[in-house]
Amino acid sequence: MNVQSQPCQLRRLDVENYAVVWEAMQAFTSARDSSTVDELWLLQHQPVFTQGQAGKAEHILDAHGIPVVQSDRGGQVTYHGPGQLIVYFLLDVRRRGFGVRTLVDVIESSILEMLRSYGIAAELLKGAPGVYVGGKKIAALGLRIRKGCSLHGLSLNIDMDLEPFGWINPCGYKGMEVTQLADLVATGKTGLFPEARERLVVALLARLL
Repeated sequence: MNVQSQPCQLRRLDVENYAVVWEAMQAFTSARDSSTVDELWLLQHQPVFTQGQAGKAEHILDAHGIPVVQSDRGGQVTYHGPGQLIVYFLLDVRRRGFGVRTLVDVIESSILEMLRSYGIAAELLKGAPGVYVGGKKIAALGLRIRKGCSLHGLSLNIDMDLEPFGWINPCGYKGMEVTQLADLVATGKTGLFPEARERLVVALLARLL
């Protein structure tokens, strides 16, 4: 990978409204110039279903009152909620000298490394973007490139309520099962979310800097 070393600032946010953060991402990208430092935004979202540009209404089986937002990211429908780690990549990919495929590789390989640190053998499935454990999806990707810069990013299920995934066809796949880190590590694990977040940050920065 031809990744040029560039500074990258981390922004650790809280449990945020999806539409508000989406608007902030768009504003950040519109205002940036060649000297703007890249950022990674680390956060969780209030419960929301988001439809990607390829999203189809029939993949939302029953929203159960949870907001549905039509987004400009790639991909189909997914669910975000507390206990799921979101990482948004506000990167000047043109300046870094790589394309979408390289960014996807950076994200997927970082997630695989983080999961290996917990002794979890995760995998990639051909034709089904994201990261899987035993055929169950644990992480999803959705990106957009605008003005040579990336928006959106990844979601990683750490310790959350997985039930809303059953109300949709996750990523457009009927009957796709999902899993989370909390169900794959030893019981009694405390502080799992912040620990997993920081392990993933280390893996990402090792590939971006």
